[in-house]
Amino acid sequence: MNSQPSASIAPPDRQLPPTTAEPPRKRRHRWIWAVILILFGLLFYWVFSMQRKSQEAAAGGGRHGMTGPVPVVPATATVGSLGVYLNAIGTVTPVYMDSITAQVTGVITEVHYREGQLVHKGDPLIDIDPRPYQAQLTEAQGTLERDQNLLAEAQMDLSRYQQAWSKNAIPRQTLEDQEKLVLQDQGTVKNDEGVEQYDQVQLAYCHITSPITGRVGLRLVDPGNLVTANSTTTLVVVTQLQPITVIFTLAEGDLGQVVAQMRHGKPLSVDAWDSFNSRQLGAGKLTTIDNLIDTQTGTVKLRATFPNSDGALFPNQFVNTRLLVTTLENQIIVPASAVQHNGDQAFVYLIEPGPGHPAGAASQGGASAQGGAPASAGGKSGGRGKGSAAGGQNSGGTPSAGGGENGEAQHQTLYHVVQTNVKTGITDKGMTAVQGIQSGNVVANSSFDKLINEGTVYYSKTGIPVTQTTISGESTAP
Repeated sequence: MNSQPSASIAPPDRQLPPTTAEPPRKRRHRWIWAVILILFGLLFYWVFSMQRKSQEAAAGGGRHGMTGPVPVVPATATVGSLGVYLNAIGTVTPVYMDSITAQVTGVITEVHYREGQLVHKGDPLIDIDPRPYQAQLTEAQGTLERDQNLLAEAQMDLSRYQQAWSKNAIPRQTLEDQEKLVLQDQGTVKNDEGVEQYDQVQLAYCHITSPITGRVGLRLVDPGNLVTANSTTTLVVVTQLQPITVIFTLAEGDLGQVVAQMRHGKPLSVDAWDSFNSRQLGAGKLTTIDNLIDTQTGTVKLRATFPNSDGALFPNQFVNTRLLVTTLENQIIVPASAVQHNGDQAFVYLIEPGPGHPAGAASQGGASAQGGAPASAGGKSGGRGKGSAAGGQNSGGTPSAGGGENGEAQHQTLYHVVQTNVKTGITDKGMTAVQGIQSGNVVANSSFDKLINEGTVYYSKTGIPVTQTTISGESTAP
């Protein structure tokens, strides 16, 4: 019988303590995050509400914010002429700009010009030491005198030989030899004359004068500097300023109308303005058109000449050019600021006599806020011109603004505006050609953010500034 080993039991003092599983640790501060999220939500709602209130307040000061007559600055449509211009960017280019270099080698002895000085053609600029070239010229002159005397002696001998030959005193060979000797001396003299002229030119190169009338730039060399002949070092730059030209480019699509005008022999005017288009720098004439179109840009270069009597145009200056192609006559023109746009549709506010009755105007105490009974959307009210809370009858029978809302409007003749669609044309010097109104019509030229169709207005010198909304949402309108 096999005996099984029994498990031994350790005494109580040597047994391990019982292991008890601890419960998972609860996540603390969860409620803190919940509170933070709630605070963020409340803050976002408050900011959104304040922004909406600011927008509503700004909108309330807009077109429907005024219940009384609106002050406007009137402008009268007139008949006039407007120029058709082609605008382009150009570069001021001098007619002549000479960069003078040394043609002889030597030491500079004197600089005659001052920086920025206006010099005339022939004025001295720089002197180079002339002594070596003066010595060469003297040597060439001496050689020329010697050879001239040798030629004279040979010619005298030839004359004697010719007389002796006529008497058969000498052989013909002697005469012919003397004739060739005279020709040789003549060639030597001619060579000496060329050497003398060359030395004179070299000597003249030592005295540098201005080849054109213009302005010199900054001084580039000083007395004592050594310059070499035919080097690339520039001694002085002279730039012609009067007259001066501007080279600008036009698109090839605009070239046809320009060429057509030039073929008729009509000189085209070109105006040059500064880079901000705020000041005119000069007025000139179109001189020529380049003989080819740049295939990479599809443009052609043109050159205009300006008198530049005041020196406003400076070489290499970027300018805005306006080429006058033609002039349109008998155009109805109004200030460009009087034309408003609603998408692609242009319109003006035509001013008519008598107070207006805007559609949908709220009546207060039985009378309209614009000075009469409210008008329907499809027509005008028959009560226009009668007294109301906003405007009564003055002593002359003309409606005038009443006194409570706007002190400036008191004792002012009242008018109303009619939104009239127009077709706009070209704009020149702040005036725009329009179709849809007649000459003599009066249009509003201010307070557009307050105007509504059939709204009551009165004439003012300043009008109401355009409403602008600041970053904080506050309206800047009065």
